[in-house]
Amino acid sequence: MKTTKIMYWVTTGIISLFALNALGMNSEQAVKSLAHLGIPRYLGYEVSIGQLIGGIILIIPAIPARIKEWAYVAYGILYITAAIAHLSLGDPIGHAIMAIVFFGILLLSYSSFHKLQGAKA
Repeated sequence: MKTTKIMYWVTTGIISLFALNALGMNSEQAVKSLAHLGIPRYLGYEVSIGQLIGGIILIIPAIPARIKEWAYVAYGILYITAAIAHLSLGDPIGHAIMAIVFFGILLLSYSSFHKLQGAKA
């Protein structure tokens, strides 16, 4: 059980820290990346705000499990969509691999979350 808790907090912490990256949504590089992917700037703001909210939801223990489930779903969609977008534009494979790596970290967090929830019941 201790190993599961450590895995949960490490993987969830990585996802939540990566969500802080959304604070740089006005940087020149972020604006160029959005334009390259064909994403309107307003949608970039929405996704960034959603990332911040999702990171907070995952890291706060008092949030109900059902809400955390939806945050996991949203992050999963985000990472899969990012990988597909980069691959469809012919970007270097490294761009898509980064999204896939974070999706894997998300899956580890999700599975350890469910193991902890099962232990509580």
